[in-house]
This record gives sequence, structure tokens and C-alpha cells, in this order.
Amino acid sequence: MKDALDAPGKLPLGPLMIDLAGLELSAVERQRLCHPLVGGVILFSRNYQSPEQLARLTAAVHALRVPPLPIAIDHEGGRVQRCRQGFTPLPPMRRLGELWDEQRAPALASARALAYVLAAELRARGVDLSFTPVLDLDWGRSSVIGDRSFHAHPEAVVALAGAFIDGLHSAGMAACGKHFPGHGWAEADSHVALPVDERSLDEIAPDLEPYRRLALDAVMPAHVIYRQVDHRPAGFSPVWNRLLREELGFTGVIFSDDLSMAGAGVAGDVVARCTAASDAGCDMLLVCNAPDAVGDVLANWRPAADPVREAARAKRVERLSPASGTVDWASLQKDATYQAGVAAAQRLSA
Repeated sequence: MKDALDAPGKLPLGPLMIDLAGLELSAVERQRLCHPLVGGVILFSRNYQSPEQLARLTAAVHALRVPPLPIAIDHEGGRVQRCRQGFTPLPPMRRLGELWDEQRAPALASARALAYVLAAELRARGVDLSFTPVLDLDWGRSSVIGDRSFHAHPEAVVALAGAFIDGLHSAGMAACGKHFPGHGWAEADSHVALPVDERSLDEIAPDLEPYRRLALDAVMPAHVIYRQVDHRPAGFSPVWNRLLREELGFTGVIFSDDLSMAGAGVAGDVVARCTAASDAGCDMLLVCNAPDAVGDVLANWRPAADPVREAARAKRVERLSPASGTVDWASLQKDATYQAGVAAAQRLSA
């Protein structure tokens, strides 16, 4: 193991996505990121100081392994935007829904333009994936979702999110829909509690429409129990993951939500949570904001060997990293599509 950690060379991407403590890599983090169980990095606001600093950090992460570790972030717009100073302020997605109610064509054009700005700016600084778009319907019940949702009606969410995904793809970024099968009805915040949705599968059907109809590269299940479907939260539920794969035909990456959140506690300690999420069908497991828990997982989790599943999972995850190089930041400022997107962000944020 020591030789692999010192000079990893080509190392398949593992099933864990872990976070970092600060603005640059520590020696311990360099070692952890070369562990065979690790397959990605997620960044938070604490990892961002400036566009230049972010570029240095992502370059250091990408240089550690072959293939490079995918770097992800939660950068949706509105109150969930990790990179602020030096990046374009993006409005919450509800603004697009409000515009949709007035003028549909401008709303769709704005959705594409905003997504292009979001993705192009991140890619120019070395971030591969943002966990967006939020596909939850705005039932007016969940404060943790709220204005992160495009709209209350599935048709509007499908149209706006579809345009948004087009914008992400045009900038070379994959799309990750969340929170499957829908967090908009459950009132509790899964960061601090375990929400329960008491609706039947038929009643949940409108929430499933975006997952049925959109071309998603990745999906993140909710830490929510849909009691009439399964007693386990969706991210720990083979029932929901089979429905996603078999009935809805999804072939991309399934990310767990953060396994250190309170909503994941039903599965036990962090090692048990990793086992439960993996057994349920999740490809990538997020363990964030808990460095001791990361150490525990790397030391004690021993997932069952399954070469066929591992090869398929690694292939799906590798597709999330763009094949082409990033756009130069200075050139991006002169790009007409980018300029239109910045103008749209300013209008919708006013």
C-alpha cells in the first residue's frame, strides 16, 4: 500500500468522494486522496478564496492520480453558491420559474445562459462537476428546498431544467439531478433531521417526471424516507435505486448525499452508512465535513469485491470528467455566450 500512496500512477477511481479542510492540500489529504477507495473530491466555501487560488487547488488535486480525481462542488445559484468573490452571482432557480410564468421563451434562453456561465466559470478554474440542477418540485412545504426549485409544476421543471442541462453540456459539464425522487414535499431538513414523506408512489409520480424525461448524467437521492414505498431513506433503498435504473432507464452515476448528515444516521455509523448506500446501488459515496469519519472509513470499510460492478462504476464516473481542456479565464470574458449569460444573471438577480 505504501508504494501506491507514494507514487500511485494509474489507479482506478474508488467509490468515495471526500472533502478538504482548507485552501490548499495538506500532507494527510494528499495521502488520503491517493487511497484506492477514493474516487473524487467535493469542495465547499472554506476551500475558496479567489479564482486564482481555486485553480491552484484543483490543479494540485488533478495532478495526484491517473485518471484525475473528479472535483465536484455545490454551486447552484442563490443561497447555494460556494464560489462568490470573482465569480458571477447567480440568482436562485425560482427566478427562472417566475420568468417562465410570464414569458416562456426568455425563461428557457435565460436557463441555458445561466448554466453556461455556471459551468464555464467552474471549468475555467478546474472544477469538473456541480451538483445541479435541483429537480425538486416547489410544493411550498420545504424550507431547505424553497427557492432552489425551478417551479411547482413538473412541466415547468422539465422544460427549465432541460434548458439548464443544455447550458451545462455546452460548457462541457455533466448534469446531476437532485434530490431523487423529490425532497420538495418533506418539511424537515435532512442536514439536521430525517424527513419522512407519507405519500404513496402514485402521489409521488409528479416528482418523478423530471427523472423520467431529462438526459441526466448523474443523480443524487434524497435522505428522505418515503414510508409507503420503503422504510429506508432513498439513498439507502434498493427499491428506489432499482426504480431509477429499471423503470426510468437511468444509466449514469448515482451519488449518495452526504453520509455525515443527520438524515443518514438511520443506517448506523459511517462505515455502516457506506455499506448500506453501496449495497443499495449508489456508485459514489459522499463523506463530508467529518475528517475523523473519513479516516474511519478508509481504515475500516472493506466493500465486497465485485470486479464487474467496479469496472462499470468506474467507467460511469470517469465520464463525468470533461475530455477537453478547460477554457482560459481571460478568453471566457470575451465569449459572447458567456457575456449574455452574465447579463441574464444580473437581470434576474436585480
